[in-house]
Amino acid sequence: MVSSLDGYVAKLDGDVSWLEIYNDYKNGKQLTQKDIEEYLTKIDCYVMGSATYELALDIGWPYGDKPVYVLTKRSLPIEHSSVQFYSKELTTLVSHLKKTYTNTWVVGGPTLISECIRSKFADELIISIKPIILGEGISL
Repeated sequence: MVSSLDGYVAKLDGDVSWLEIYNDYKNGKQLTQKDIEEYLTKIDCYVMGSATYELALDIGWPYGDKPVYVLTKRSLPIEHSSVQFYSKELTTLVSHLKKTYTNTWVVGGPTLISECIRSKFADELIISIKPIILGEGISL
């Protein structure tokens, strides 16, 4: 998850274009493309919310052919054969994923992440802080 210095993950309208700002912050830890690729090889499944799914469709699908479970009750387009929509209890999905996959990466906003923490699905949190103050928005 990525947050601004003042604790927001998106602007009030959901805009996250500010994430591209300050990718070269000299005092922060910089990840190389190799670092990212090595990390992603360890991921064998993704879980995300519907807004994150829609954003990924807009900006370019970074998840390859690995299984992706999208939590939603809405009707959304399936643009990748690896995508499955899921609308039941998260705990049921978590039980299935723990039996089937070694490393599942939850990619989403604060609602999904909070639910994963409450259900004890999350065992590691990675939060990147961008050196920008938004002043208002969707809170981490």
